[in-house]
Amino acid sequence: MKEVVAHRSAGMDYERTTDTDELTEWERADGHATIRLRERADGRFAVRYDQLHQADGGRAYAYETVETRAAAEELVADWQADPPA
Repeated sequence: MKEVVAHRSAGMDYERTTDTDELTEWERADGHATIRLRERADGRFAVRYDQLHQADGGRAYAYETVETRAAAEELVADWQADPPA
């Protein structure tokens, strides 16, 4: 099930494209960036931003780990509003 969320990046929406117990991923409306949230084996949460070479700003990548899912979801919202790279 795809869900458009209200967060914007440079005027672009993100759509939730994957949502399972292990992984949630959002794709930017232009298809040139994704944000992925997943729980690691150690119980921490990883958030990854990946922007393709074809994007206006070129290739970009960021990765952070946080202690809780709530902190990870907050990081996702921050990166949707203001990309980290």
